[in-house]
Amino acid sequence: MNKQQYAKLMERRQFLKMASIGALGAVALSACGSGNADVDAAAGDESLPELEWDLATSWPPILDAERFADRVAAMTGGKFMITAQPGGEVVPPLEILQNIETDSIQAGHTASYYYTGLDPATAFGTALPFGLTARQQNAWLYEGGGLDLLQAFYKDKFNAIQFPAGNTGVQMGGWFNKEIKSTADLEGLVMRIPGLGSQVMSKLGVTVQVLPGGEIFQALQTGAIDATEWVGPYDDTTMGFDEVTEFYYHPGWWEPGPSLEVQIPLPKWNALPEVYQEIIKTAAYEANTTMMALYDVRNPVSLQEILDKGKIKILPFPDDVMAAAEEASFEIFDESAAASSDFASIFEEWKPFRTSIQAWHGLAETSYLEYVGRA
Repeated sequence: MNKQQYAKLMERRQFLKMASIGALGAVALSACGSGNADVDAAAGDESLPELEWDLATSWPPILDAERFADRVAAMTGGKFMITAQPGGEVVPPLEILQNIETDSIQAGHTASYYYTGLDPATAFGTALPFGLTARQQNAWLYEGGGLDLLQAFYKDKFNAIQFPAGNTGVQMGGWFNKEIKSTADLEGLVMRIPGLGSQVMSKLGVTVQVLPGGEIFQALQTGAIDATEWVGPYDDTTMGFDEVTEFYYHPGWWEPGPSLEVQIPLPKWNALPEVYQEIIKTAAYEANTTMMALYDVRNPVSLQEILDKGKIKILPFPDDVMAAAEEASFEIFDESAAASSDFASIFEEWKPFRTSIQAWHGLAETSYLEYVGRA
């Protein structure tokens, strides 16, 4: 985004006047524990530098990355301009963290579980199979100590800092060109799936591929893969997966509440004025919370459109698949803990939090949803 584009953005978004920024920023800063810096002062502080950063992403153009960039621009009065670049424009879409670690790019927007090959502990930044919902994930990150654990890990392992900056909520189980009636139907299936979920599927006999978003449709269309997971009805139909598959499964047990991240090399982060650091924290927090709200608005509409077309069979994963996947997930957790001391130490804190919050939500939330769902 250049200065002229920024000016047009301000014309379109009158709600970003300084009064509303101050109110929203104060709430966000309080919620993510980001300190007392006055972000409103940035626009009028002539001592602050003018910066232009590229935000490398793992996606085709994506709203929450652009929202984060726009908010940083707005809260600095255009002094700190960040341009969200589609996956592959700056670095390969699945190599964001590697380039953050070497301080080769200014910032990235990605899903941390793409990098479990570097260390399985990166999965905690996005989602673990049979783990936390979006609400539970945010509770763990912001108030349960999870973000502190992850930032310490990123600092030591990758010389980087990261902030949650998006969540789609519980995902669907993906698009298949073969009906899954039991675990036997998974044998030999070729599926695009990343993270620890890919390791679970591999244990169940699936041939796993990790493809960036821009390559999935063609792989499905040509038969190079038999199935893919992505997000949910809105994003999935935007990608056109309903045009080249027959079955849509649920739930996405590998991503019950996946966070996305803004990642920044520590040298670049430490060089920023404190007020810019606080603005980044605020913009990331806002992108994280508003993305979930957006998907809760868009997914029901897109799901109904799928149903109305009547071409796709929407099915639950069979019980034996769910049970086998859960068992394999906890085997992988044990293996990951044995391979990575960072995974082991974070898992030691994460597991009791998961047990406690799922017991509470299983009592109150589940009984309510089961009742209204029957209406």
